[in-house]
Amino acid sequence: MARFLLRRLGLVLPALWLVSVLIFALAEIVPGDVARTILGPYATPEQAAALRHQLGADRPVPVRYAAWLGSFVIGRWGDSMVLHRPVRPFVLARLQNSLALALIALICVVPISLGLGIVAGLNEDRPVDTAISLIGLSLTAIPEFVSGVIVLVVFGVRLGWFPIIAQPPPGAGPLERIHDLLLPSIPLMLVLFGYIARMARAGMVEVMASGYIRTAVLKGLPLRYVILRHALRNALLPTITVIGSQVGWLVGGLVVVETLFTYPGLGKLIYDSAVGHDVPVLEATALLVAAIFMLSNLAADLLVALLNPRVRYSD
Repeated sequence: MARFLLRRLGLVLPALWLVSVLIFALAEIVPGDVARTILGPYATPEQAAALRHQLGADRPVPVRYAAWLGSFVIGRWGDSMVLHRPVRPFVLARLQNSLALALIALICVVPISLGLGIVAGLNEDRPVDTAISLIGLSLTAIPEFVSGVIVLVVFGVRLGWFPIIAQPPPGAGPLERIHDLLLPSIPLMLVLFGYIARMARAGMVEVMASGYIRTAVLKGLPLRYVILRHALRNALLPTITVIGSQVGWLVGGLVVVETLFTYPGLGKLIYDSAVGHDVPVLEATALLVAAIFMLSNLAADLLVALLNPRVRYSD
């Protein structure tokens, strides 16, 4: 496992460096001028040039990239050009909000999706399999902004079961926070259900048709024992990878959901900083989301290797 982890880290670190280059390059070509954004359209060219020099925006691109990456690694993420406040505590507070929403969605949807996916796989081509597969495919095809509007109108406006603004008040307890975040997590759970349930079904169908499962059944082992001790461990390996790949989307890709429910997460922060041309916030947030995405995939790979020794030995 130690060698497997080192090999995976040897892939993650260069990939993360390449992502940092792309993020910095994309932030440089975002339309707009930060000096004009801060000073307004009526500022003189001399005032705009002086502000660019003060912010360091007129330095050569390689110098700015090296300074930005080095400061990010040591935890100095600079100051927001628009909000005039340190970037790091602001972004970490948004990260905490996104992680809370992602955690609630995963805790609710993963057990249900795995259970129904396993049931569908064990009943291949039967009515229950057809029903679960059809529901999962239909939910996956519905965009989250459509399902978000529906649940917002039905459960927030008409029924009044949940607040329409997903911002728990300061000092709210855990149960109150969970209650306030359930409504924006529903669109996420609907999308994730389709992916996870279909992957669990496919893995179960493949494993149940394998030779070692047939051998265990022919030896007279109870079917429940075969499923719990032999089939599940291998059938859920692809599903673990899928869940790990969805963490990055849950943390930084929820621009529509966070905007719809007025939730202060990382996705909305990336959008707002891009619109406002707040380059330090945009770069730090995007790189943080990329790091979380890679680390979640690394954790999924380690779990798969732990459950299946063939993965780490073949690697």
